[in-house]
Amino acid sequence: MDYTVIRSRRHTMALEITRDARVVIRAPMFVSQQEIERFAERHRDWIAAHLKKRQQYQEAHPAPTPEEMDALRRQAKAVLPGKVAYWAAIIGVQPTGVKITSARTRFGSCSGKNSLCFSLYLMQYPEDAIDYVVVHELCHIRQHNHSPAFYAEVAKVMPDYKRRMAMLKQ
Repeated sequence: MDYTVIRSRRHTMALEITRDARVVIRAPMFVSQQEIERFAERHRDWIAAHLKKRQQYQEAHPAPTPEEMDALRRQAKAVLPGKVAYWAAIIGVQPTGVKITSARTRFGSCSGKNSLCFSLYLMQYPEDAIDYVVVHELCHIRQHNHSPAFYAEVAKVMPDYKRRMAMLKQ
């Protein structure tokens, strides 16, 4: 079994399947190589199952080509500022800026200075899901957290936000 070991000042061992389908074992400095090998062997079935799942995901969702990324970025720049302006007027907030990024692990973010960032990959989702992310980030201007009060703000504007949020997980 092929894996990478990353040692650190942690206290326990952990397994990770990376985005590019590599196996990483995180281990404390004091753990022997033999213990790490036993740990990997004990988790062989888990590793195989999750590697297979990750590889199937990669086959079903190949990485976009540079041309496709450029097209997504152009689409995001054409679509998102209008959506931000529309929903900001409804919510009654004003972001300090809107930026498009190529972030892979989050669809949007709101800085402490109320500047919004959106991933160009958001353009691969249905319009209802895109609207949810825009509303979600705009509501962070009022509530810079994910408390019940924050979700109450989102629900005021978008009562079906849970349905829309579920679209992002498919």
